[in-house]
Amino acid sequence: MQFPLSFVKAGENFSTLEKHVPAPYFRRSFEVSELPRSAELIITGLGFYEVYINGENITKGFFAPYRSNIDDIIYYDRYDVKDKLKKGKNTLGIILGNGMKNASGAFTWDFEKARFRGAPQTAFSLEISYAGGKKETVISDTNVLTAPSPIIFDDLHFGEYYDARLEIPGWNLPEFDDSGWVQAVKAEAPRGEARLCTAEPIRLRSEIKPVSVTEYGGSYIYDFGVNTAGVCTLKIRGEAGQKVLMRFFETLVDGRPCFDNIRFNKEDRFQEDEYYLSGQGSEEYTPRFTYHGFRYVLVSGITKEQATKELLTYLELSSDIKRAGGFSTSDEIVNKIQEITVRSDFSNFYYFPTDCPQREKNGWTADASLSAEQMLLNMTPENSYREWMRNIYKAISDKGQLPGIIPTAGWGYHWGNGPAWDNVIVNLPYYTYIYRGDKEILEELSAPLMRYLNYLFSRLDQKGLIAVGLGDWCQPGRKEDNYDTPLAVTDTAVTYDIAKKAAFVYEVLGREPQRQFALTLADTVRRAFRENLIDRGTLAVEGNTQTAQAAALYYGMFEEDEKQKALGVLLEYIDKAGGHFDTGVIGGRVIYRLLADNGMGELAYDMITRPDYPSYGNWVKRGATTLWEAFYPEGGRVISLNHHFWGDVSAWFYIYLAGIRVNPTGRDCANIDIKPLFIEKLSEVKAWHDTPNGRIEVSWRRSGGEITLEINPAKALHGVIALPDGYAFIDGESEKPLKAGRYSAVRK
Repeated sequence: MQFPLSFVKAGENFSTLEKHVPAPYFRRSFEVSELPRSAELIITGLGFYEVYINGENITKGFFAPYRSNIDDIIYYDRYDVKDKLKKGKNTLGIILGNGMKNASGAFTWDFEKARFRGAPQTAFSLEISYAGGKKETVISDTNVLTAPSPIIFDDLHFGEYYDARLEIPGWNLPEFDDSGWVQAVKAEAPRGEARLCTAEPIRLRSEIKPVSVTEYGGSYIYDFGVNTAGVCTLKIRGEAGQKVLMRFFETLVDGRPCFDNIRFNKEDRFQEDEYYLSGQGSEEYTPRFTYHGFRYVLVSGITKEQATKELLTYLELSSDIKRAGGFSTSDEIVNKIQEITVRSDFSNFYYFPTDCPQREKNGWTADASLSAEQMLLNMTPENSYREWMRNIYKAISDKGQLPGIIPTAGWGYHWGNGPAWDNVIVNLPYYTYIYRGDKEILEELSAPLMRYLNYLFSRLDQKGLIAVGLGDWCQPGRKEDNYDTPLAVTDTAVTYDIAKKAAFVYEVLGREPQRQFALTLADTVRRAFRENLIDRGTLAVEGNTQTAQAAALYYGMFEEDEKQKALGVLLEYIDKAGGHFDTGVIGGRVIYRLLADNGMGELAYDMITRPDYPSYGNWVKRGATTLWEAFYPEGGRVISLNHHFWGDVSAWFYIYLAGIRVNPTGRDCANIDIKPLFIEKLSEVKAWHDTPNGRIEVSWRRSGGEITLEINPAKALHGVIALPDGYAFIDGESEKPLKAGRYSAVRK
């Protein structure tokens, strides 16, 4: 659909960080001659909208309709409003926030320079059908009236300012006197393709009460106990004009609020909401067009009497995706790692996976790619993945290049990308197909993927290697971009993985020429890697790092007869690091899988759970409630404390500890193999996962020298139950068909 609708706006003015322009109200009154047979509203908002029919908020959720580059895609929503209309006069009311249309607070990524930047605008069409075939249509035209709202400033990053003294009671009701309002201005239609939004809306997940309120220098610190994402509802009584300032942050440093890790400039007013009281009794305020990542709120401008636990309630928000899996063990450290991973996933899912909910809120490609598999095991992101992929395809440049963030207004093509980031283009569709059997997502991928493969070919150097963009980000104790592994190592290995998965995609789609093209790229870069980046004597990979060695092994750079020796080199590196991991996110995605695949699950488990730095267990020991962006020693640098891109450890729990292997052949997502590792330090593991063909439940319990394994698969599922090396079922077998039951296993 291309929008046949006319866009309107309140005027040419729009907010900047220096000049605040109120979010506009719009109202359109119309007559309904009789109760309708049907009534459908199509509406978009550029940036965000809230829509009301006769005073009732019918908006699907927060930040409707979506977050996109509107030169690429204009999203709209559809509502059935038949039961909202009444005979006689009716009113459609809209509030518009700045959203992506005017993202002045996202200046670090050049959104303030976007070609589409301007005042917020809307377009709608309400089609009413009556018995007998009569139809009426109400559209956004100059019959729409507008006035300023009490939202005097709003920005997705900086926050929202609300002056309750400017409220207009009844503004969205039919009987309201709008004689003082002015006509909306016709706006130029945006350039993007119109699309119905199919991604899950953003809605309330939970309400969290503060665990403590502490006086701090005349202000008050509200601690909600967990770091997550959303907004606060303020409930207060006070004098007219009283200003309440709420500043949102993640951590205390030496007992003081720390804002440095969420701001790019110290003078930034970042993650701040302001509320000016009307003085009219009990007042309640919830921001509409911003959200924050935080555990703590520093509240200024309130009295001691107002500083009660009832003042603020944390509304935890996220895309309305559901749980698709659960995991627990006898080890509370593992349980906590799983818990904080899932919290990081949800608090970073706002239509698509974001890198962090406080500082950036961007759709960083690597973050989503690294988390693709664990998110599909833990929850149901596939609809939202499909929608975001369409934005990814639109962002591909004429050269086939991808930016590091999507949506973008142009930032991220010259820094912040490269194969290890760009592989989102294949990983999200690939894993969605593996876990959900969705062939349609591969069909949509086919043409854009070929453009990207051509781009990769164009970036190979004379040796056949590639070194473009970012590498092994966030190696422990280092600044993010200060890593030891050469870029050519990670980029070339990842390019091989992209090409092999592309070949698989084209095989599934039955497109042999494209498959052969992908295989040619794979063969080219693998040969170049082996000739230039591996020491043939020692089988050490250039860089002599855990990431270099693990990535080369995991992605298939070694021949079969070389693997054991190459693995020995990796074990030497781990031993040299005192048994700790020492990788960035690229190595972190593969090292534990590689070890477990090669009979060293115990070592991988210890590296994950050990309490000393660096490890996930150390994060838990230090009180983490979400995954952090980086591993730093206690007292070290503080950066984002809510990043999901280290979350593949959760997939490791499902796949290795519980042994749930979904679609191991890539040909049938009803095929579930169960191949658990009976880690010595664990006495019990439980897990479940919902597949498109029903639920699989797995648990095992250790009692003395015997393991009791319980399996409960849906009837449509099939596969095998395979025990780890050194174990056998009581009858001496080590493998059985997947069937419900309780099985006993003992050491051979």
